[in-house]
Amino acid sequence: MFVTSEAYPMIKTGGLADVSHSLTNALHDLGQDVRLVLPAYRSVLAKVEDLQLLGWLNLGADGDVRVVQAYHPDYKMPIWLIDAPSQFDREGNPYVNQEGIDWPDNPRRFTVFSRAAALLGVDALNLGWRPDVVHCNDWQSGLVPAFLSQEVNPPRRIYTVHNLAYDCQFDYAEFQALKLPPHWWSMEHAEFYGRFSLMKAGLVFSDWINTVSPTYSREICTAEYGYGYAGILQSYSYKLRGILNGIDMDTWDPARDSNLVASYSADDEKLSKAKRKNREALLKSLGATDAVASEDVPLVGSVGRLVSQKGIDLLLEAIPEVLQQTAVRFAVIGTGDKELERQLEDMVAQYPDRIFVYLGYSEEKAHLLEAGCDLFVMPSRYEPCGLNQLYSLRYGTIPVVRKTGGLADTVVDTSEATVADKTATGFVFEPATAEALVLALVRALETYGDKKTWSQLQRAGMAQDLSWEKSARTYLDLYQQQPAKAE
Repeated sequence: MFVTSEAYPMIKTGGLADVSHSLTNALHDLGQDVRLVLPAYRSVLAKVEDLQLLGWLNLGADGDVRVVQAYHPDYKMPIWLIDAPSQFDREGNPYVNQEGIDWPDNPRRFTVFSRAAALLGVDALNLGWRPDVVHCNDWQSGLVPAFLSQEVNPPRRIYTVHNLAYDCQFDYAEFQALKLPPHWWSMEHAEFYGRFSLMKAGLVFSDWINTVSPTYSREICTAEYGYGYAGILQSYSYKLRGILNGIDMDTWDPARDSNLVASYSADDEKLSKAKRKNREALLKSLGATDAVASEDVPLVGSVGRLVSQKGIDLLLEAIPEVLQQTAVRFAVIGTGDKELERQLEDMVAQYPDRIFVYLGYSEEKAHLLEAGCDLFVMPSRYEPCGLNQLYSLRYGTIPVVRKTGGLADTVVDTSEATVADKTATGFVFEPATAEALVLALVRALETYGDKKTWSQLQRAGMAQDLSWEKSARTYLDLYQQQPAKAE
C-alpha cells in the first residue's frame, strides 16, 4: 500500500507526484499487488473514473470518512481515495491556499488522512486485502507508521523522506486537540524541541527510512543539511538507506515525446539539428522573435520552483556575468518566491533578447525546454534527488549542477580523465556561490564549442539506464527485509 499526498497527473506540486506515479507502476510491473492511497482532492475526483464506494471508516473524534476506489488511465492499479470533504474539497494547492500560505488546518487534515490510511493498512473495511508493506512518503503521511505501531502484527512500515526541510510542526494545544496518544509527546517519540513533528513521527515509528539518493541519506545526518534532525537520523542510521529515483522512460522519451517539434534519439545523426528545431520552437513560445529564435546561440535552461533551495538567487547573480563573457541565452520556467519572480522580470526587461521567462508551470513547455536547451542548470543548495538533471541526461541536454544530494550521484564532471574514459556527462561545481556557478557555466560553454566532445557527453548521458525498474527492484529488496534493529 503506497500512501502519498500527490500523484501525477491527478495532483502535482513537485517530484513526489512523479515518484508516486512511476514507482507504483514499476512495482506493479514487477508483479506486486499495489494500492495507491491518496486524499480525495476536488481536482483528483474530477480526473479519475469508475468510482466505487468501498465503505466508511470511523475515525472517532474526526467522525466518519468515505473510502472510494477509482481508476486512472495512467495507473495500472486501483486508487483508494480518502474522501473527507471538509479537509480536501477546496480550491488551491494541496498544502497552501491561493495566496501561497499554508492551510492553517494542515495538521488536522493530514492526521485525518493518516488515521484513515492506517486503518486501510489493517483491512478495517474487511475487503480481504491486507498489505505486507505500507510505504509512506514525507510528513503528510508521517503519522501512518505511528498509528500502525498501535496495531497487533502491523504491516512492515517504510518511510521515504523526499525533502527533510518540510516537516509540519505544531504546538501542544494542537496536539491535544487532535487527541493523539499522550505518550507520543516525548523526546523518544515525536516531540521536537517543544513542538510536535509529523516528520519525526515517520522517522521514529517506521521499520525502515529511506531517502531518494545515497548522498542525501548521508547529508541529512549532518548539521548543515539535517534541519535539526541530524542527531535523530544518526541514531537511526541502522535503518536508513538511500535509493536513487528513476524517471518514467516513456513519458520522458525524446524519440516519442509529442510535446516536441522534432524527435530524436542518441543514435540519431540528426540529433543536433532536431535539438536546434526544438530550441527555436521553445524560444518562440517564450516570446522571442523569429530572427532571435533562429540564431544559432547556445541556450541554458532552468525549470523548477523559484526558491532559495534551488539556488535561483545564485543563478540570477551569475547570469549578467555569464552574458558579459560569452554569447548565450537563458530560458527559465518556474514559479515561487515573488521577489525572485520580480527579479527575473526585471532581468528580462534589461536583456530582452537574451533572457526568456515563463512564470508558472507548463508540462508541455518543460518538455520542450529539456529538448531545446543545450545546457540545463541546477545550482541547488541541497537536492534530495532531483529529476530535471535526469530528464536532461535523457534528452541530451548537458546538466550543470552543484555537488549535492542526487545531483552528485547522477552527474559525472567533465575533465580530461572522464572525457578520456567516456564517463563524463555534465559539469559539477561545489561552493554554493555565484562565482563558482559562473566558472562552471563558462567551462561548459567553452566545451560546447568542441563539437566532438559535446556529442560524446550527450550520448554518454542518453545511454544511461535511468528507468524506474532498477529503483523499484531496490525498493522491493528493502520491502522484503526484516525490520532493522539497533546494534
